[in-house]
Amino acid sequence: MGATGQMRRAAAAALIGTAIEFYDFFIYGTAAALVFGEVFFPELGTVGALLAAFSVYAVAFLARPLGAVLFGHFGDRLGRKTTLVVSLLLMGLSTAAVGVLPGFEVWGWWAPAVLVVLRVCQGVGLGGEWGGAALLVAENAPAGRRGHYGAYLQLGPTTGFVLANGVFLALQLGLDEGAFRSWGWRVPFLASLALVAVGLFVRLRLEETPLFRGEARSGAERAPVVEVLRGHWRTVLVGCGAITVGYALFYLTTTYALAYATTGLGVPSTVVLSMLLAGAAGKAVTVWLSARRSDGWGRRRTLQGATVLAAVWGLVLFPLLETERRGLMFVALAGAMVVLGCLLGPLAAFLPELFPTRVRYTGAALTYNLGGVVGGATTPLIATRLTEAYGTAEPVGWYLAAWGAVALICLRMLPETSGTDLAVAGVPRSRKAGTDFPIGPPAV
Repeated sequence: MGATGQMRRAAAAALIGTAIEFYDFFIYGTAAALVFGEVFFPELGTVGALLAAFSVYAVAFLARPLGAVLFGHFGDRLGRKTTLVVSLLLMGLSTAAVGVLPGFEVWGWWAPAVLVVLRVCQGVGLGGEWGGAALLVAENAPAGRRGHYGAYLQLGPTTGFVLANGVFLALQLGLDEGAFRSWGWRVPFLASLALVAVGLFVRLRLEETPLFRGEARSGAERAPVVEVLRGHWRTVLVGCGAITVGYALFYLTTTYALAYATTGLGVPSTVVLSMLLAGAAGKAVTVWLSARRSDGWGRRRTLQGATVLAAVWGLVLFPLLETERRGLMFVALAGAMVVLGCLLGPLAAFLPELFPTRVRYTGAALTYNLGGVVGGATTPLIATRLTEAYGTAEPVGWYLAAWGAVALICLRMLPETSGTDLAVAGVPRSRKAGTDFPIGPPAV
């Protein structure tokens, strides 16, 4: 197969596989906001049940770094393709199992206990997914178009989000409230089996990336996570800080805002889901534009501009929602999705460019998923507590703005990477530096 054909197939496989994995991951967030409190935690009261559902939601984020280490280990030693197939299977089977899990009325506290286990499996699967898919694209793409091809990968989460929320919206429109709450919510989880079959068909036809084949011949790292923690820990931590604001904005918009608007403001969930779906179209456009522009503008410069937008938008998001005027609520949610696209677009190229080939899977995946723990796992819980304490969601915006400030500081500490030759990425300027990619802006 020619290099161009392999590149196109890799981009398609990354988009399709990541869309399916994120569909599986996102449907839990939607179900948690709409029905899981009632199904699995009915004895805890309205706020307690919502907090419990969001707590189980957070469990998967805590498991994602474990998945990054586990799949990163085998991905850096055995190859990107095999680990991507296994991660897809793990995610799909655990998601489908949620669809047949009895609720609290049937199994009592065993039901939420098993839900936690399945959510951990989802987290482990997704923890290995993004890093491998990013490398699949980055290690096949030419240096000057790495952002361009990375856009296909970054469209995967948007596609998964549209699928997840579209299915829930269709079910709520087609079923009465009783049918949706008794069995309708299970349909999106069971549908995962069909989607996984499609993803496996695509991924099993892939070839291993040429950079990994070269690394395998020269000798892969025996313990990639040890090398990452020993020689690249600064890059991992600072990279995590740089991307946390994107996670926080995403889950505030798609999970907490959904729950707040429906239970706190009394807006029908179909209305909020429709707004989010419309906003996802804008997000797809800005993912595409920011990813491609980062090839010319630079990854860091593009992310800095997007981070400023995120911090500013965080301050207006909930005041606009609390007007309860449909037009302004749409502006709030759709605007947040557009800003998210700007934040997420360059990441598929940026994070792999920070690490050398021998530990790239582990390094990129660990950085990406630690950002998910800090920004995704805790944000809905903190937002619920802030709103409960102050009687309004406006303080949540200041919480997001604070993360924007942290991200700007971290981005300043990372180098510009656009155009980097991945074959020599991560080679230190000085062995005394202790990291492959020295922290701090590049020398002028």
